[in-house]
Amino acid sequence: MCAAGRRWGRRQRALLCAVLLAAWETAWGQLRYSVPEEMPKGSFVGDVAKDLGLQLPEIRDRGVHIIDRGRTQYFALHGKTGHLVTAERIDREQLCRLVEKCVLRCELIVEGEMKVYGIDVEIADINDNAPSFKDSDLEERISETTAPGSRFPLPDAHDPDSGRNSLQSYELSGDEHFSLAVQAGPGGDQRPELVLAKALDREEAAFHELVLRASDGGDPARTGTARIRVTVLDANDNAPVFNQAEYTVRVPEDVPVGSVLVTVAATDADEGLYGHVKYSLKKQTDMALGIFNLDSESGDIILLRSLDFEEGDAYELEVQSRDGGGLFDTAKVEITVIDVNDNAPELTVTSQLKAISEDSPPGTVVALLHVEDRDSGANGEVRCTLDGGVPFRLQNSQGNYYSVVTARGLDREQVSEYNVTVRAADGGSPALQSSAVLALRVLDVNDNAPVFLEERYSARVAENNAAGALVLTVRATDADWGQNARVRYRLAEGRVRGAPLSSYVSVQAETGALYALRSLDYEQLRELQLWVRAEDGGAPALSSNVSVRLQIVDENDNAPQQAQPNTDWRFSQTQRPGTSGSQNGEEAGAWPNNQFDTEMLQAMILASANEAADGNSTLGGGNGTMGLSARYGPQFTLQHVPDYRQNVYIPGSNATLTNAAGKRDAKNAAPAGGNKKKSGKKEKK
Repeated sequence: MCAAGRRWGRRQRALLCAVLLAAWETAWGQLRYSVPEEMPKGSFVGDVAKDLGLQLPEIRDRGVHIIDRGRTQYFALHGKTGHLVTAERIDREQLCRLVEKCVLRCELIVEGEMKVYGIDVEIADINDNAPSFKDSDLEERISETTAPGSRFPLPDAHDPDSGRNSLQSYELSGDEHFSLAVQAGPGGDQRPELVLAKALDREEAAFHELVLRASDGGDPARTGTARIRVTVLDANDNAPVFNQAEYTVRVPEDVPVGSVLVTVAATDADEGLYGHVKYSLKKQTDMALGIFNLDSESGDIILLRSLDFEEGDAYELEVQSRDGGGLFDTAKVEITVIDVNDNAPELTVTSQLKAISEDSPPGTVVALLHVEDRDSGANGEVRCTLDGGVPFRLQNSQGNYYSVVTARGLDREQVSEYNVTVRAADGGSPALQSSAVLALRVLDVNDNAPVFLEERYSARVAENNAAGALVLTVRATDADWGQNARVRYRLAEGRVRGAPLSSYVSVQAETGALYALRSLDYEQLRELQLWVRAEDGGAPALSSNVSVRLQIVDENDNAPQQAQPNTDWRFSQTQRPGTSGSQNGEEAGAWPNNQFDTEMLQAMILASANEAADGNSTLGGGNGTMGLSARYGPQFTLQHVPDYRQNVYIPGSNATLTNAAGKRDAKNAAPAGGNKKKSGKKEKK
């Protein structure tokens, strides 16, 4: 074991000196390195950070990692150094026993930049395998009548190494009757043959013991041996002959285990032992080992284990028929495997966003996907689609990578989150498919101003209200979310009767409740017109305004024009009060010609008319009314009398009385009758 360790050390030093450790090239995003096989886990492969121009903080912050598409992770990225290192011990012969140049592929994903770099790592061969024969003990049966110069094929030795480390030469030792010839096969392989150099004499020697040695070209060389026992037979003058020199068969990869794939047949003209033929596999590729079995009696080639087109699509066998006298014939068998759609597409989400702002422009990348199908032809052709009804689309990124990007603008107020289903289907019949679901939240942007529930607001407020009384509540809603949808209310600037609007009313910022800050007086202010602004919490904030009209409702809070009667005017018989135009105008008489007397007469007429229409009242007068007998004395009030002065005609006059004086006159005339006081209210200033 110590010697083996020393040999490995020499081989390792020789290979490490010969292998290009830092070879790389950047073409279409590709890095190329080379590393010997059987290196310990964690061995240096290449300086990825240096070759891609990445800084070490970027490797940590941008989510840089290695993805192997195989079943085993062979490489890893060292986070502290940025080096690509081996993650497992790599055996080239196990991975690439059928190819001369062994290349493993992986990808480096830079999530922060949505970039993919392909990395090819060539696994260089070391001489870690010696040539070997399938059987270490061989037996040849040769008739004593066989002429010198006759050749007998010997089994090949196998060396899974490549290049100079693979099989290079054969040697034969042991007997002067035999020599070794090596023929070149169609593929350049060496085929050893046993050559009869001297005629055999069974009576002189019935057996011959030989040793066949196979050597590779390593330094030092490795060898393998097989012992050959030659049995000398009696004469046999007919060899078996196959009915075909080459057998070709095509089978689907899902053919059941135990099926007979093809039957070979050979005939021998001899009789008895010399005419009895047996079949054997003389040569088969490494991939075919353990997959097929040849029945020595029937010639049936039987499937021992399941085929997989993705592992191997063709196999070549060499069969031999040998009679009881040792004569033989060979034939070639080619088995072609037909692909069956037995692999669904593999859909992998390599990178994706969890949330996206609703103002992201079309074309924003939200996810990076990789798709692969191990089948071939139409069975391996994959088509990716998105389920409909979403504002996203697929675009081919690179090779088998696809990007999911926004197809149009997003609106969180319409859809706040998406579950985007990506489907991958192959071209088989029936097609196989796989899917992946991308969950994506839409982040809010302050793109909606508050909207009031009504176009305008109005309310009726009785005068003499209590200070701080609730007048009405305005309300606005905002379609945005969170702070962007938080609405606050405030009054627009304004002045009322020279005073700030804010001294009359206020609005609660959170609820929109409008309060009267002072007692309102109809005789001073008939209505208030104001604007309320609703503003959201966005940055910058959005706002809207609404008009609010407050109508002050009059209350009977003012007592009536007690004025002294005017004795200077008289009615003539023809000018008694009546409808307009009823007098004949022949007699002249005195008519009230001052404002107070005119309004007193008007009030008397209106009150009398109201009492006549009211069945519960009398013309004689009562509490709160004026009868004709009371005239216009101190008991007369207009507390419940509507103001009809604008359409009353005075007999004997060609003019209509109007409300020109209004309550102004009432207030001005009040001192004539004494101090004016309101009933049940504070005295107005």
